[in-house]
Amino acid sequence: MDYNKIIKDICSEVKHFPPAGKVAGYIPELAKISPDKFGVSLITVNGEEFNENDCDERFSIQSISKVFSLSMAFSVLGEKIWDRVGVEPSGSSFNSIVQLEYEKGKPRNPFINAGALVICDILISKRSDPKAEFIGFIRKLSGNKTVNYNLKVAESEKDHGYKNAALINMMKSYGNIINPIENVLELYYSICSIEMTCTELARAFLPFTDLNKKFSFSGFDLTKSQIKRINALMLCCGLYDESGEFAFEVGLPGKSGVGGGIVAINPNQYSVAVWSPRINERGNSALGMKFLERLTTVTEDSIF
Repeated sequence: MDYNKIIKDICSEVKHFPPAGKVAGYIPELAKISPDKFGVSLITVNGEEFNENDCDERFSIQSISKVFSLSMAFSVLGEKIWDRVGVEPSGSSFNSIVQLEYEKGKPRNPFINAGALVICDILISKRSDPKAEFIGFIRKLSGNKTVNYNLKVAESEKDHGYKNAALINMMKSYGNIINPIENVLELYYSICSIEMTCTELARAFLPFTDLNKKFSFSGFDLTKSQIKRINALMLCCGLYDESGEFAFEVGLPGKSGVGGGIVAINPNQYSVAVWSPRINERGNSALGMKFLERLTTVTEDSIF
């Protein structure tokens, strides 16, 4: 497969599309990002790299980080994790409180905001310094020791995170949050503020792609079965309430963030990260989704 030519051709094709979506203005720090940024990185399990445009510029990965926090908690707690959070698509907005109340404080899955807050609560309970361990985990996965939190973004989210505060208080009332609310929110906003490049992201997701290699990073180990379950969750729930559309159009497990990033994996073949800050009404990069749809269409290769 000539990924170099395919990626260049698709990049040339999509740059002529009319702009769709807008930058996530509800987080002031993200609103400062140029909406016209666009980067792509694809890395195969054999180590080949194919990079285009703004692939080496760091951006706020936001909810993509929830795959990493889930991996840590799943490694630590095992199957008991599903007593606290479900594995079903939500069919609702990523910060919806209606469904959470109806289901008595148990989030549908670990990738919506409520579910990710429960995962943070688990990490606080089980680890002595989860914030330091989280960044160490990502640095190992990405192979880059300079990956870090953006404290300005974290503070910006905290200052405007009224819905997250409502979600966590609702779960606290049902007994599904154990630790002090302020501690859980601080860890959650820090995790979402991580900045990475497309290349670093694609490399960090290779261990979820290559099922023939042992998953062991910074003391967190996952079995092949656990990795497959995480990938299944990415397919079913990774793009909020647009996950079905993504599975239909792209056909790969993926995870998005309101910073405009999307990561997708083709098991035992490649991981790919794309970044375009203009997001649609469901919180997903409009151009990123189109690029990935063209990638699996042109290559005639998805998980189906």
